[in-house]
Amino acid sequence: MNPKYQLIASDTINENGITLTRIQSLVNIRMHGVKKDDLGGYIASESNLSHYGDAWVGDNAEVSGNAWVGDNAWVDGNAWVYDKVCVYGDARIGGNARIGGNAI
Repeated sequence: MNPKYQLIASDTINENGITLTRIQSLVNIRMHGVKKDDLGGYIASESNLSHYGDAWVGDNAEVSGNAWVGDNAWVDGNAWVYDKVCVYGDARIGGNARIGGNAI
């Protein structure tokens, strides 16, 4: 597996006692207009964002807990995805959306 992004250890935020780390693209993700080296949003761990497909977390969006973003999904803006949420397929979450619980 070739990684799609890396965590930027020097760029973290604390959200409700959880440390989130900004991501940086290691490849172009044409579907979402992401270029290699572009900064993305924040994730709690690599288990929150798949390295497969074109899934991406952009802008100031946050993904934490056991939430997972995969396939070609896109989370951006100031959206916050948390708990056990799964965002996949061609789903797009943005704006100031807050999605938690067991949502799929």
